[in-house]
Amino acid sequence: MSTSVSAMPAIPQYLADIKDETKAANAYARTSPQTQGDLAAFQKVAPDIQSAQDLLGNYRALNVVLSAYGLSSLSGQTAVVRDLLTQSPTSSSSLAAKSGNAAWKSFAEAFSSWSPSPFSSSSTVDAISQKYVTAQFEQNAQTETPGLGNALYFTRAMQGVTSLQQIMGDSTLLKVAETVAGFDPTQFGALDYNEQVRLLTPKINMSDFSTPAGIQKYAEQYLAILQFQPEATTTPATMLSLYGASSDNNSIVSLFTGSGSGTSLLSLFS
Repeated sequence: MSTSVSAMPAIPQYLADIKDETKAANAYARTSPQTQGDLAAFQKVAPDIQSAQDLLGNYRALNVVLSAYGLSSLSGQTAVVRDLLTQSPTSSSSLAAKSGNAAWKSFAEAFSSWSPSPFSSSSTVDAISQKYVTAQFEQNAQTETPGLGNALYFTRAMQGVTSLQQIMGDSTLLKVAETVAGFDPTQFGALDYNEQVRLLTPKINMSDFSTPAGIQKYAEQYLAILQFQPEATTTPATMLSLYGASSDNNSIVSLFTGSGSGTSLLSLFS
């Protein structure tokens, strides 16, 4: 996987990819031997996966499935994955239900029944394969152009999200929301959950995500901010800057609130 920085600015590249992300993802997969190899290996063994234990016992296939559901971070956390695969997501005592994590719940629901195995359906295998390709495409996009993969994922994953709690249950969605709200994600993550909720509640209007156009506009705002304030910073934010306070009217926050002189960046997307 290349680690070079793309010469194409993030927003134009985002707009080009989002027109048909499936097409863009499939084009990427044809150039990625790793993606092709993992996909071929998964599709070959899929019919033999008849139980949760079978899936847990095939590391390569499991990684494809976890990646397809946006759960690559759970690779190696066998106990967590086993609970998600074997506990009924409709039970209030299940890990998926107690976590409040929408991605965990979606994963658990997809594999809540093994009679027959979900992998006995070719359409299910095809759907997982496409999700995996899309996830790999977004991961590569994030490496090539920091922020782009997150923006693409946000645009796709925000469909159907209706609460702040759902956003906070997904690390990528939360990172985008924190950034647009004016917070430094590396510092914001140090706060406890209740404090994060308190700070984000007045900053996020869920009606902004009620339409695909609204979601896309928000993703563009995120990418625009990163042009001025990249995610990877070497200078930690102070608590005052974390809370949005600044004596400089030309700060990055002012660019998105319309304060200070000049044109607000938000106006570029209105």
